[in-house]
Amino acid sequence: MSKSAKLIVVVVFAIMAIPLLISPPEASMATDYIFDDQALNRVKTQSNDRTTSEQLLVRVVHDEGGPLTGNFSRVNELLSIEASINNDVATNFSLEHNEVYLKRLESPISAWQSAFMTRNKSISESSSWGEVLQPINDEGWCGENANQAEVNAFQATLLMLPKNSNLGVACPQFSGASASQPPQSNELIWFVWLDSSDRPVDWLVLDDWCAELSANSAYIFEPAGVNMLFKEAEQVAKQDLREILPITGIILFCIMMLFFRDLKVTVVTLGSVVLVVGAVIGFLQTCNYQFSVIDGIAIPIIMGVAVDGAFWYKSSSKSRADVRRILLLAMATTVAAISLALFSPIKAQRGLAMVMIFGIILDWVLTRFVLEDFYLASRATEPHMKSFSSHTNQKQKWLWPTALVLLVMIAVTSPPGVEALDIEQFLPEDNESLDEIDELRDIYVIASGTIVFITLDIDTGNEENIRDVLNFRSQFIQHQNLIAFDTGLTQQKLILGIGDTNENNFAALQENTTQSVILSDPWLRIDGDIVGGMIIAIIDGEDSESAYQFLIDTEQLIQENGISGEIGGQLITGIDLAKSFEQTRIIQILAAGLIVLIIAFLMTRVPEKSMRIAVGTIAVGIAVDGLASHLGGRGVNTAPAVLLGMGFAADYLSHASDKMYSWRQDTYARWGAAVTSGLVFLTVSFSEFPPASNTGLLLSLTILISVLLATCLAFVSSNIQFAEDE
Repeated sequence: MSKSAKLIVVVVFAIMAIPLLISPPEASMATDYIFDDQALNRVKTQSNDRTTSEQLLVRVVHDEGGPLTGNFSRVNELLSIEASINNDVATNFSLEHNEVYLKRLESPISAWQSAFMTRNKSISESSSWGEVLQPINDEGWCGENANQAEVNAFQATLLMLPKNSNLGVACPQFSGASASQPPQSNELIWFVWLDSSDRPVDWLVLDDWCAELSANSAYIFEPAGVNMLFKEAEQVAKQDLREILPITGIILFCIMMLFFRDLKVTVVTLGSVVLVVGAVIGFLQTCNYQFSVIDGIAIPIIMGVAVDGAFWYKSSSKSRADVRRILLLAMATTVAAISLALFSPIKAQRGLAMVMIFGIILDWVLTRFVLEDFYLASRATEPHMKSFSSHTNQKQKWLWPTALVLLVMIAVTSPPGVEALDIEQFLPEDNESLDEIDELRDIYVIASGTIVFITLDIDTGNEENIRDVLNFRSQFIQHQNLIAFDTGLTQQKLILGIGDTNENNFAALQENTTQSVILSDPWLRIDGDIVGGMIIAIIDGEDSESAYQFLIDTEQLIQENGISGEIGGQLITGIDLAKSFEQTRIIQILAAGLIVLIIAFLMTRVPEKSMRIAVGTIAVGIAVDGLASHLGGRGVNTAPAVLLGMGFAADYLSHASDKMYSWRQDTYARWGAAVTSGLVFLTVSFSEFPPASNTGLLLSLTILISVLLATCLAFVSSNIQFAEDE
């Protein structure tokens, strides 16, 4: 390739990297970037209440502890604080974060105030609870004659006060409760919704806001809940990336200097790595690709792969044509194995696969068309042009099948099962926030349960369709997994959204559907016309198997009633993805092996060689899957490591399946590339972000397994003898 053509390639790569230099992309840990949730996607596009799924929790206690809701003066103080916040709701949320603002705040005290005002009473205009509660409402807010504001107040009490609180007037039917007493609790929670002109919303702003509220009042306001943990996991991942990338660069420099003993080659190779990474990120940014923090895992992986060509061009015994052929085969088989992740139901896996594939291809392009002559010119010796004799030690032939059997044994002995995709997979085990969320789950129903969203298609002019929707609702509300409060006489199921009616017409249904503290508008619209509705249910979030059965039962109910709809929610979607992965993971590994076989055969036209590459790739795949289970838990976050590991195996096996001119030089090239990549991945394994840590550990082990397996294959495919002919 001419110098001018090489320069053009470099300039194109540099232009692709410019967006990264001008405005680095802001990666997010928002659940929208991790997996697709059809129900929530529909809520966000068709509902007027688009923030329904994004409520944050704020835990409230008094500085001095003690009774909160039973202390009338404290209740009045909190009501005043809430009123001042709501009156300022349209202004900036914080002076330091002008783009984020408070969209909505729901609290039990505000709900109580609204309930009392329907009976001409007011907390703010009274001097004691006794004054507000007179005359006594014997049925409370959970009775048959309760108005909508009182029903909302009852719901708020159930959801925003601790589980074992005395409900008082909220529901006198409960044991120990009395209509002459207020709900009793030493703490409560707020539901808070944030919004911003920038997406996704920076929920961490809530930390600053709560700190400011705490400093200016006699109360402690503390952000809580799963959504805040996702944002915390995002910060952990970003901090890891900032720390690991420089370390990775230093490791690459030191290892290449050790193997190459050539400063110029080392610096040029490291510069090419930086150029490729910049081009990948810059180009995808130009294409408006939304980066997730999980995509950051791809950067050190691309850096590790980028040095492969340098070792084979500079250190092996192969000719230019041979190196070109094996690097093209290695790139194609690696990309083929990883490409299956592009069809994953998990959005983050598809994104990670795309970034890695793009990076691997650009690595190959830069090495093949720009750096090839440079590496060949720096070779210490000319390649041998005569291969070894065809004599092969019979004992050495058994290394290959023996290695395959050992890899299969790793898979066979691995523990079964797959972990559900939840927040615990994105934070370190010793993270204090996980302990806090466990405490919150012990105390509050809204934290121990999980919210399930069900969106249903509704034909407002079709009475038969309305009847089917009502039949579904009446059957669905009987499900045993729904969290319910039982007074002994009545049972209150935690289900919100579409209401109930005895008439099969939409007008009656709409009239009997009311707003709640979580869902202000349950209808789905397109161009202003109602096309559907939603139901929000709260189920036990501690039992994943039970939650999965709930999903299956609900899907079956929707089918049996002849209606259409979607089911979603963080835990439900995570469990569904885990079950889907568990059922298809072996098929996915076999499919990746088949693709590698096809690609290898198309490029080599040698069935035996292609079969060995494919069989070895599958063996590595099931072994890595087994290692994931042995090392702490197989899950959807380990799936990319399995496919990527298969890609690396295909890479090394492609090298080893080619003829050898010098056992020493080619082994040096193979192990040099493996040690360099392996140490980079081992560095990643020290990340605090679990997906990066797990991927790094699995890939470092995969590199070791792959290079050992490739060495075993070299004994068979290259027909070598141990005596060097140099």
